[in-house]
Amino acid sequence: MTQRSRVAPAKSAEVEPPANRLLGLLPRRDYARLLPHLQRIPLEYRQPLYDAHKPIRFVYFIETGVGSLVNTMANGQAAEVGTIGNEGVVGLPILLDDDKAPTSVYVQVPGVGLRMRATLFKNELKQSDSMRTVMHRYAHAFFNQVAQSAACNQFHSIEQRCSRWMLMTHDRMQSSQFLLTQEFLAMMLGVQRTGVTVAAGALQRAGLIRYTRGNLTIVDRRGLERRSCECYRISKMEFDRLLGVRKLRKTGTPVPGPRAISRRPS
Repeated sequence: MTQRSRVAPAKSAEVEPPANRLLGLLPRRDYARLLPHLQRIPLEYRQPLYDAHKPIRFVYFIETGVGSLVNTMANGQAAEVGTIGNEGVVGLPILLDDDKAPTSVYVQVPGVGLRMRATLFKNELKQSDSMRTVMHRYAHAFFNQVAQSAACNQFHSIEQRCSRWMLMTHDRMQSSQFLLTQEFLAMMLGVQRTGVTVAAGALQRAGLIRYTRGNLTIVDRRGLERRSCECYRISKMEFDRLLGVRKLRKTGTPVPGPRAISRRPS
């Protein structure tokens, strides 16, 4: 299958509000300035979004799907230290006036996102105090999420942490069913795949999920929330505190939508 055949057709001028929370929180003038530079692309399973110790060429505003922030040890072992979905942006070092990181980000759950060249995004940030405020508050919320996850991994059971991750992913998708491999879940939880099998099996026997051949379906979200630890609720409250309840754009003068691309620019 060619790259062209995988790209969604371009949107018309009459578009829905941004599916990405950060873009939806930007003042209309800031969002309008970014639009000509945003390219809608498919986010495919295991697709690298940026690599450790290499220049970050693009930032990504995820609409659906999940990006995984991964730290790789000298012996090749890797652990997930954070996740990014439609609440945020991939490319935090760019927000902080850097262009490299010791971590990598690649797609954990496939979906769709908006891509923009990092140099252009950095220039837009310099020109807008309001845009910097929104992005810096997100950076604070993301830091809090990583800190909460570190404590969660120390004190809570695999089943609780597994439930939390599933809830966070469900929040970021437009469906109760999504791809979830045991390999990724084990890396996220920092456990062996046998531990994932036990935890997912317990949740399935309780009627909270269905898990077949790498495809997960959330069956009973409220039950899953009860199985999860307090970390899910705390992280969600922090994002809402710092970024507010998402505001959808009201109809009025239409703002052109992001353009789709048929190939990756060099």
